[in-house]
Parts: sequence; C-alpha cells; structure tokens
Amino acid sequence: MPTIEGMDVTGEWPTTKYDGCGKCLVGGVRLSRKSESTGSPEKQRDQIIEVVEANGAHIVAWAKDLEVSGATDPFTRPELGPWLRDMLGPYDGLACAAVDRIGRDVYEGLNLARYLHRTGRLLYTYNHFGPWNLANPNEENDFLFSLFGAQMELRAIQRRNRETTVKARKLGRKANRHSYGFRYVRMTPRGAIDEQILDPHSSKVARKIAARILSAGPDEKITPATEAVRLNRAGELTPGDYEAVEYGRKPKGATWTAKTIEQILTSYASVGYLTHDGLPVIGKDGNRVRLCEGLWDDATRLALIEKIKPKREGSRAPKSKRLLSGRVQCGQCGVTHYLSGRPLQWRCTGRVRGLQVSKKCAPSPGMLVTKLDALVTSFFLTRFGPTPIMKRIFDPGSGHAGRIAELEADQARLQGDRDAGLYDEPEREAWFRKTYKAKSDELAELKEAPTREAKMRSVPTGETVADQWERSDAIERREILASYGVHVEMYPDGHSPRLWIHTLDPNTLNEARWAFFDDAEQDRQYAYAEAVINAIAEEYAAQDALPDAVETDPGLWPMPQADADADVNALVA
Repeated sequence: MPTIEGMDVTGEWPTTKYDGCGKCLVGGVRLSRKSESTGSPEKQRDQIIEVVEANGAHIVAWAKDLEVSGATDPFTRPELGPWLRDMLGPYDGLACAAVDRIGRDVYEGLNLARYLHRTGRLLYTYNHFGPWNLANPNEENDFLFSLFGAQMELRAIQRRNRETTVKARKLGRKANRHSYGFRYVRMTPRGAIDEQILDPHSSKVARKIAARILSAGPDEKITPATEAVRLNRAGELTPGDYEAVEYGRKPKGATWTAKTIEQILTSYASVGYLTHDGLPVIGKDGNRVRLCEGLWDDATRLALIEKIKPKREGSRAPKSKRLLSGRVQCGQCGVTHYLSGRPLQWRCTGRVRGLQVSKKCAPSPGMLVTKLDALVTSFFLTRFGPTPIMKRIFDPGSGHAGRIAELEADQARLQGDRDAGLYDEPEREAWFRKTYKAKSDELAELKEAPTREAKMRSVPTGETVADQWERSDAIERREILASYGVHVEMYPDGHSPRLWIHTLDPNTLNEARWAFFDDAEQDRQYAYAEAVINAIAEEYAAQDALPDAVETDPGLWPMPQADADADVNALVA
C-alpha cells in the first residue's frame, strides 16, 4: 500500500500519490443537502476507504460534491465532472459508497459506468464485491436494478416536493426559493416557512439599483448592464451566492448579469406577491396573494419596465473604466474619440477607419489621456464642485395607476375565463358575479379618487459635487460628468480654441460651452480679459460704482460662447 501523501485541512480525507499501479482511484462523495448535524459525507468516506483497502487500491483524490442533486449528470458535477472529463490528471477508476451516490438517473448512471469500462477504468461501490464488470450480463443487470431503484426514489422525492409546493400555493404560502431582496422566517430550524420578510441587506441593494435606473437621465446611460458591472466591481454577491451564504454554504463566485437584474426589477415577486411561472397567484377571493411588503409598489414596477425596455435610439453605455470614455468627440468630423498610441491618447480615428464623414479630418486631433483628464477634472470641480447634490427619487404618486392596471387585468382575466365556460355552473357563476362586482366597484372608486401622478422629484443630500467626486472611482465620476452633460469637442494643435467643454447650465438646464486654449492663446485671453476689466473699472471709477457682475480675476475658464466667438486677436491688438 502506498504511503499517505496528503490530507485535507481536517486531516480526515487521506490521499496518496498516483503511482500507475492500476488501482489509483478517485473517491466520489455526493450529498443533496448538507447540514451541520449530518454525518453522511464522513460515512461515505469511511465506506469508500473500506472498499478501497479491501481491493488493494488507494485514493489519489476526493471529489466531494455536497449540495448536488442526484438528478445532476455526473459529468457536470463540480468536483467529479472535471475528473471524468480528464481535466485533473491521471486516475485508474472511481470508488463510491453506493450506486445512488453515482446518480439517480438510469441513463446517466449507465452512461458513466460504460464510459469507465470503455476507457479501461474501474468502478467500485461499498455494497458490491470487487469492481463492477458490465461485460458480465448478471452484473450489468444488478447495476441497472440498483440504478432503477435510485431513479424510482428520486421520482418519489420529486413528486412529494411538487405536491408540497402545490399545497402551499393553494394556502397562500411559499414553499420554494425566495426572491432576491427577501428572506424566510422559520420558528423551527429547517422547519416549515412561517413568513417572508424583507432582507435588510439585499433589499437595500435591489432598491438602490431601481433608484439609480429610474433617476438616470437620457445621457447618463445607467442600465441593467451597467449596474451588473457596478455590482461585480463592488464585490456584491449574486442572488444565488447570497442565498448560499445565508444558509451556510460556500458561494460559487458567480457574476451579476443584465438579465438577472431585469428579472429582479420586473418580477411580480418584487412587489411582494406569491408567484407561479412568473405570474401572481390568485387567491380564493379573486385577488393576488400578497406575502409581505414589497421592494416597491406596482406603479414603480411598471415604471421600471418602461425604463429598461429595449430602445433603438442612442449609443450603448461605455464599458471602459476611463473617465472620459464616450465623452470626447472630434470637433472637425464629430466622431467619438478612441484610445490610441503609447502613451495613451484620446484621438480621432475616423479617417484611419475609412469613415466617409472623416475623409477631410486632417490632422486628426488628439491629447494625452492624463492631460485631458486633469483639464476636465479641474474645470468641472472649479465650476460645479461647490454645487449641492440633489438626489432624484421616483415618487410613485398616489399609486392608483398601478392598482387600476392590476384591477383591469384581473377583470380581463375573469371575463376570459367566463367566456371559456369556466363559470357556467350556478355556484361558480355566483362567485364570478360577486368577485367581478367587487373589482368593478373598487375600480370605479379609484378612478374618481384624486390622483397624484408618478414623477421624479429632487431632495437634498447634504453633500456637494466635490464631496461625491472625492469618494468616487473613475466609472462613478464618469456618471457624475454625464449627469451634468459634460462632453468635450477636441480640435488639432494650433486651432483656436483647442477644446470646447460642453455642460448643462445649472440654472437654466440649457447647454453651455466653455473654451480652452493652448498656453500661448490662453495668455492672450488673459490679456484681453484684463484689458476689458480695466476699461470697465476706469469707466466707473468716477462714480465709485464697480458692478458686482464684473470678474476681478479672469480665472482659468474666462470664455463663454459669446465672447469666445469674437475676434479676440483683433480686440487685444
């Protein structure tokens, strides 16, 4: 027997080195559900070690698939699958505690056994003497009967689970996985679900996603895809991993996707309804069954659906982590600048790419990334840094619109069922009339009630733009620039001006633009501004009434559009 080569961290799962003896086995352990009180993994380990030693073999590795259903194909299991696909090194066979630990599906279990037989590998189980030999008809039948029994047990488990779920649904209770943003309360550990409540952490994450998407302007491009990137960057656990950690299991390291976020935002479950196949369950009173307070109301859900629906106009949100990605355009041809060269520059590549609109764009303008970032940052913080931040939040209004849409949908469903003959019996017809009338009365009452329309409103946050900028990374700063409509037009060296920086005027919300010149031209602008100020000062000196509106320091950004368009050189001369 080879000497023990290694142990796991607990020292209870011994392995030896692969030596090519023909009996170097992988120990396969599988368990559908693992709790702290269960001893099944250790029991399977002891049985595997016993059968291995009895046959003069040894274990070179363990494939411990815990929390893995018997319905899972062995070739796709997290631990065993890579061994079967020859991804983890050489081995001579597989040892398991029982046939049902291999799997509970006749086809997949037999496929695995024949694969091992075909590749010249061995298969051992604790309840069988020696390796399984599928070339022997009797042993093949024994193996099939064992698999058939395991599959029958699986089907019985699945049937019981379905019946439990259907019963719970009829009673208006949950019996399966909860949606993201919620958690279950059980008075008895691992017992029946007593109630569903909002989860303190995941509900805040979901509500922040919804608030950011609803408050985003058309130029900010905050979408489910960009939110997925933000959450992955922040290390936020995905719904599946968060649930795993909640129940004491290891996270799988999955990543957020746009589809996951869309499902969270648009699901009826997010409103607190009990759902089945994506639709709310209808109770005996004809109304949707509500389990608890929702992440938001139905009016907000409808607003989210409208906000994230596919749109053909506009460009996609930038994926780069650069501050000015998608925010720099060529002043000559209008093409968006891309990163180019070493060191990196923002440069117009339209002519190089053969774009018709850029045919005469020569020389193509460019500027070092670090320089342009510094210029835009300095300009933005100088002009907008002290500005108080107002957070835009979605006000669902009176909420009547969502409830009216819900009642009208219920009426349409009931009317469709009636037309199909589902309420022709006298007793069911009476229930239909009563339910339909109740919904009609509520609908009429809501339509007559005063309505406050859903809208976005602004509330102060107590922060300034400079505060928010300081604690943000490059991608979050790009979102800040987008919220103020900042984008840059760039011209070649020697052009006057070198840059136009566009923003939204914070007072009028109209677009304004500000010029930036090269150093020599900037000196001329300073001279011009100083000459104008001195002239105005002399004019008012006799009256001792210098107006407050006159800037005594021209600053770095003296050129609004009306002044910049004038012939500065002539004025200075």
